[in-house]
Amino acid sequence: MKAYVSLFACIIAVSAEVKAQTSGNVVYSETNRAEASRRMVKGAMSLGAISLPDNSGMIIPAHVQINVKADEYVAVFGLSQEGRTIQDCNQKLNAQIEKFAGELKNIGAKADDVEVDHTTQTRTYDYQIAGNVANEKATGFVVNKTASVHFKEKEWMNKLMAAAAKSDVYDLIKVDYLVNNAAAVREKLFEEGVRIIKEKAGRYDKTLGLKFRSQLQVIQENYNTIFPTEAYDSYTAFEGARVSESVYGNRNRVKEARKNETFFFNTQDPGNFDYVINPVVTEPVAQFSLYLQIKYLFDK
Repeated sequence: MKAYVSLFACIIAVSAEVKAQTSGNVVYSETNRAEASRRMVKGAMSLGAISLPDNSGMIIPAHVQINVKADEYVAVFGLSQEGRTIQDCNQKLNAQIEKFAGELKNIGAKADDVEVDHTTQTRTYDYQIAGNVANEKATGFVVNKTASVHFKEKEWMNKLMAAAAKSDVYDLIKVDYLVNNAAAVREKLFEEGVRIIKEKAGRYDKTLGLKFRSQLQVIQENYNTIFPTEAYDSYTAFEGARVSESVYGNRNRVKEARKNETFFFNTQDPGNFDYVINPVVTEPVAQFSLYLQIKYLFDK
């Protein structure tokens, strides 16, 4: 089983070597960032035990997380060409794709690792001015395709970006990260969740003298995965100046400088969990989690 995730821009210095990890322009998506906020809040679940209404027992929860590095990667590039006709667009795109495929072959990519998808073709419009009237008319077409490239070593991304630049391919849409055997990851989470719940039950028994029956019941088993596409945050940091109207007057216009927006991988708060496996994160990872609840009945 493979779980697909995406990894974003992060530069890590190790000794004299610099390793770069790339995300793609998907980080500008407001939808992804809104979904990230929603799922981050969802991750903040109660870690304390809940007494049953009839005082016959309690529900003991555990919230555990594991940070998992990717095993394989797929980089998705966007290609676009305009022309008077669809044939013109396709001819330009096919030439660009052929050049890109040749550059990929030069760096060691296999034909099976590259897949081209025809995504959209739409008309283009412009205005023709006649006196004081601007008439909108169709001028041609634009055809968009994507090229997906599969690779297994993250350091290979630098070669891939160089090959894309030589082919005039500059739109890196995203980099999907594949985690092999997600079932084993969830099994590990379940084992840790059960261990933590048993430890909590033993602590209640020891400190409060609560005696539980040996028969247990799973109330909730909720798995969740936060992909790097959903785990990026951003900010724009700068100190601005003020323009006083009394000094410059109304006839002057103020042109503001462009401020860069910084994106960074933002892990979930470890305080939301009883236990985090692989807690030290130096690169974007898939964040698998489990919220488990088990009902314990009092031995009367």
